[in-house]
Amino acid sequence: MARRIDVTGAGGVRLAAWEFGDPPKPGGTDPVDGAGGLPGVLLLHGLMGRASHWAPTARWLSARHRAVALDQRGHGRSDKPPQGAYTREAYVEDVEAALEQLGLAPAVLVGHAMGALTAWQLAARRPDLVRGLVVCDMRASALGGASQQVWAEWFRAWPVPFATLADVRKWFGEDDPWVERPNPARGEFYTEVMAESADGWRPVFEPEQMLRSRETWVHDAHWEELAQVRCPTLVVRGLDGELGRAEAQEMVRVLPHGRYAEVADAGHLVHYDRPEAWRAAVEPFLDTLGGG
Repeated sequence: MARRIDVTGAGGVRLAAWEFGDPPKPGGTDPVDGAGGLPGVLLLHGLMGRASHWAPTARWLSARHRAVALDQRGHGRSDKPPQGAYTREAYVEDVEAALEQLGLAPAVLVGHAMGALTAWQLAARRPDLVRGLVVCDMRASALGGASQQVWAEWFRAWPVPFATLADVRKWFGEDDPWVERPNPARGEFYTEVMAESADGWRPVFEPEQMLRSRETWVHDAHWEELAQVRCPTLVVRGLDGELGRAEAQEMVRVLPHGRYAEVADAGHLVHYDRPEAWRAAVEPFLDTLGGG
């Protein structure tokens, strides 16, 4: 069972953090360890995700780490401020504030997609807060403006409100015309970001805010920031994900202490598609960091 802890992000935005495992014990003194003597891990979901998507990962992490997942601004149960509040700077400052307020630093950051970008941007800026990094299926190259238009059209195609969660599963897992191959795990993923309203099930986020969040990073390349990450970093890709093998291996080359792993039969939602294979890829890397 996860325990909710609210923290304050950039501009006073309230962020919901979820701690898995037992509450920390007072008196942890090792500077490599988070509160309670366990090394801290902060899990950062991708665009449209939420902290609960990390639950399977957080459960096994919590045996040897203080594992916390964050609902980022505009997502999950965190505040959803006005449109102008979704800058890269705001997302990075939120995580910086969360690490400090939760007493997790120096922590390992585990990020998926947009959350991975936030993680490596913070690691580049505040190396004192980050002792290790896991980058899951996030590209360092620019995606270009055309992808924003595709995403806008995709959001407009959603048949909201959905009558039932079964309809959510079916549409995103089987019927979504923007996806080449059906994926039941994808359908389940989207049930977690829906909330029941008077007329049916709707996303817990505002699509316009998601587009705004995305607009702040799809036009730019992020190689320079990646090269500034000094801590050990594992780049993980799903074989059928959005990060190609050549780019992933180039990211590893650019990183001063980069390592590479890939997960077979997984798409973009690597940790959600193949949780056991994901663990097998990530856990040995975490073991090399020590402190847990």
